[in-house]
Amino acid sequence: MAPRIALQLYTVRDKMQTAEEAIATIGRVAEIGYKNVEFAGYGLLGAQKAREVCDANGLSICSTHAGFPTNDDEIKQLIEDHQIMGCTMPGIGGMPGEYRSSAEGFAKFAAMASEVGAKLAEAGMTFIYHNHSFELVRFGDKTGLDILVENADKSVGFELDLYWVQHGGGSPVAWINKLGSRAPVLHFKDMGITSDMQQYFAEVGEGNLDWPGILAAAEASGAKYAIVEQDICQRDSLEAVANSFRNMVAMGLPV
Repeated sequence: MAPRIALQLYTVRDKMQTAEEAIATIGRVAEIGYKNVEFAGYGLLGAQKAREVCDANGLSICSTHAGFPTNDDEIKQLIEDHQIMGCTMPGIGGMPGEYRSSAEGFAKFAAMASEVGAKLAEAGMTFIYHNHSFELVRFGDKTGLDILVENADKSVGFELDLYWVQHGGGSPVAWINKLGSRAPVLHFKDMGITSDMQQYFAEVGEGNLDWPGILAAAEASGAKYAIVEQDICQRDSLEAVANSFRNMVAMGLPV
């Protein structure tokens, strides 16, 4: 089955500057047709209120980006928050900068992520890691992302961001195939190009990514969610996510 459409709320962050705005915007997201959302931090509302607002709008919280927990108390709180939200895939948006400059740094972070992943797995959750393009830096014959995948415990999943893989010179299709079930969620965003060769974030289906190939690979891999994320919108952010939603429905993705 094809992955279900979701929205990373970071895309509409300009309309979520206060708790009141966040509540109203989540309602607008539901009106567009989304049934699943991913929070990029939920501190503005708190776990309980985030759950209440999403429940009231017929939305499920499929995954999150939160801070990387560094001790048992933070892991315990992360688990409790996600149990409240009914969410089984807590994640982070990227590794801290101090681990990015060497193969040893990537391997060290993979070990740290594995410790978190193992504890979350005991609670029935999957810890997910979201990439940018810096993970495609090469150390000899391996990229940083290769090192992460090879050194992280199987309890660590990956949230493959297709734009950033392409930005780093990788193949989104090849990476979906490589990760398989280890990438239960995918970030869908498109890449456009200007006449003076400047890349930009485009709505899904409005740029140049290989969507037929991506969709076939995503379905074969068993990915659960195709999450719209647009770091910088070229129009009103709600209009942008509505356009991506319509295009993805037209591609045959379920809500």
